[in-house]
Amino acid sequence: MAEKQDKVQDIEASVPMTHVPSQPGEILKGDNVTHDAVFGLVTEDGPNYRDVSWLGTVALMMKTQIGLGVLSIPSIFDTLGMIPGVILLCIVAAIATWTSYIVGVFKIRHPEVYGIDDAGGLMFGRIGREVFGLGFCLYWIFVAGSGILGISISLNAISNHGTCTAAFVGVAAVVGFSLASIRTLGKITWIAWVGLVCILAAVLIVTVSVGIQDRPSSAPQEGPWSSDFKITSSPTFAQGVAAISSLIFACSATPAYFAIAAEMRDPRLFTRSLVVSQLGSTMIYLVIGVVVYYYCGSDVASPALGSAGPLIKRISYGIALPGLIASTTIVLHLPSKYAFVRILRNSDHLTSNSLIHWGTWLSCTLTSTIVAYLIASGIPFFNSLVSLIGACLGASLAYQPTGCMWFYDNWKTTDRTWRWKCMACWSVFIILIGTFMTVAGTYGSVVSIIDSLKAGGSKPWTCADNSNS
Repeated sequence: MAEKQDKVQDIEASVPMTHVPSQPGEILKGDNVTHDAVFGLVTEDGPNYRDVSWLGTVALMMKTQIGLGVLSIPSIFDTLGMIPGVILLCIVAAIATWTSYIVGVFKIRHPEVYGIDDAGGLMFGRIGREVFGLGFCLYWIFVAGSGILGISISLNAISNHGTCTAAFVGVAAVVGFSLASIRTLGKITWIAWVGLVCILAAVLIVTVSVGIQDRPSSAPQEGPWSSDFKITSSPTFAQGVAAISSLIFACSATPAYFAIAAEMRDPRLFTRSLVVSQLGSTMIYLVIGVVVYYYCGSDVASPALGSAGPLIKRISYGIALPGLIASTTIVLHLPSKYAFVRILRNSDHLTSNSLIHWGTWLSCTLTSTIVAYLIASGIPFFNSLVSLIGACLGASLAYQPTGCMWFYDNWKTTDRTWRWKCMACWSVFIILIGTFMTVAGTYGSVVSIIDSLKAGGSKPWTCADNSNS
């Protein structure tokens, strides 16, 4: 540590005073060396963690959010009804925009924060750090599990169930591990762009196809048929909260944004990236959800790519496969990077190419992948898994912590104007609604999984086709 502090002081001495950071988002630079509040000394001899542009941030945000959530939107509308589904989607997206904005503000004010565990440590001490850190890892590993499951569904659809589903799950895990082991988000950005284009192309193909075809593939293929889409619906309490939990999962990639902001070249551009990402993803959700559900009704498939007949299904899954792989790559990278930084923080090995650096990094990615693989094999119900993730972990990481972060930064102010009081009430509402959705949504999701098992659907650790090919 003493040697590292000497290096920092040498950098400070070598940089003219006009280049000393004047704002929290800036980093201290010297000749061939950078000192970052999170990563410490970053030299040309090691990975450059601060290399994500604002456009690259847009790609990472949209790919983190759109990848899996978009595939469940039409079936959510079937549960809630068209109008309630659209209204709730807009509300959840608006809340997600605010909670994500608070992440960017908090990162600027506290540049030493890397993940939500650091924020928890500032607010609640050691217990907060450990609870939020564990929740963050579990959340993204569960999301990675749903990504691996999505890839296995895609491979089954493309190959007409060419082999045992368990083998496809294993292949998906190996591919995810290989790509997630790329060390910096800056070098993963191109994967995010490719994946985003592919997933959007696939869902747009399905959206157009369901509008021009006679009937969806899951509908009766003989006799007259018409879409039975519902303007409003009457779901049970468990069904309703499970559907809203899926919306939260689709709209709230908030827990990932600390790590993304930490690797931006200029975190002050975070809000710009966030606005573009949220507007784009919400419009895509609305168009795809409304059109697909309008033409398919209750015969909409889940994931939605299977709604447009066998041929379009294979084509759309083939095009979407890089997008599903990109999503899985990013969401495996995030918990792995969290554990990696936590283990090697304040060590020279964090930004070097040493054996300890590589051994630690690959161990983190391998562990995350193995756990995600076990989840994908053990909970083989796509909608139920998405809902469970959104309820149990998504709301509790995206809602309650951000409300608390606002109070942490603003409670001590003496200028408590009407605007401050409104924001205080809003933050309390976010904390309360997040708590309610965590409890109620988890209940609804567990009920959904139990019902799926009773109905004789996919079984854990099975070779059966999970794509209905």
